[in-house]
Amino acid sequence: MFEYLWRVPLGFVAGVIGSMIGLGGGFVVVPVLTFFGYSPTLAASDSLFAAFSNSVASTASYARQKRIVYSLGIKLALISIPGTIIGAYISDAVSPPLFKLLFGAVLVASGVYIYMRRKMEAREHNLSKQIVVLAVAASFFAGIISSFFGIGGGTVFVPLMVVAIGLSMKLAAPTSQFILMFAAASGMIVHSLLGHPNYYEAGMLSIGSFVGGLVGSRLSTRVNEGKLRLFVVIVLGITAVKLVFDAVTAHA
Repeated sequence: MFEYLWRVPLGFVAGVIGSMIGLGGGFVVVPVLTFFGYSPTLAASDSLFAAFSNSVASTASYARQKRIVYSLGIKLALISIPGTIIGAYISDAVSPPLFKLLFGAVLVASGVYIYMRRKMEAREHNLSKQIVVLAVAASFFAGIISSFFGIGGGTVFVPLMVVAIGLSMKLAAPTSQFILMFAAASGMIVHSLLGHPNYYEAGMLSIGSFVGGLVGSRLSTRVNEGKLRLFVVIVLGITAVKLVFDAVTAHA
């Protein structure tokens, strides 16, 4: 049991950062586990337990702050669930080098989103037929990457809600955490049925992530977002470079 304890602080750090920016903490947990030699399916499935725990804590806190748009969140969450099932199944078919290469690309996309976050401005609410079709397709895709990479789909959901639908960032990040609660739960169940996770490790990550989610949601209105955003972008950039380097050298 003691050899698993280092997952608790890892989950906590991921939970704090993930809760504050609405992405879930998987983009911190999965690279670390990958660097320790975890297979793609094990890293993703363990991370989903932490993402679920983090989203539950964050949602509870954000609900008290009345910052969740439930009507929109439930619809996007339900659409994402079929994608999470597909993501869990295809994770078995991907080699570790390819997983690292793809995950590096996801981290770059996450870094771009975080850097551009302040520049995203809510517009007038737009639920035209075209936006509804976009929302359905984006939510399904977010479900796939959520379960495949174990990171939650915040990199898709938050820009979708802010740029396309017109939700304010103050509401989009909490609503994203609400959606991730369903997406992570669905992916977690499918991964478990396929025998992917290590429950001791996942449990330790979940404990840290739950506490981190509570702390992060409270800090979200107090911390200097500019400094946090810059720090996270730098870390994501370095991590992406390391993942791509490992993937390329594995084929050399």
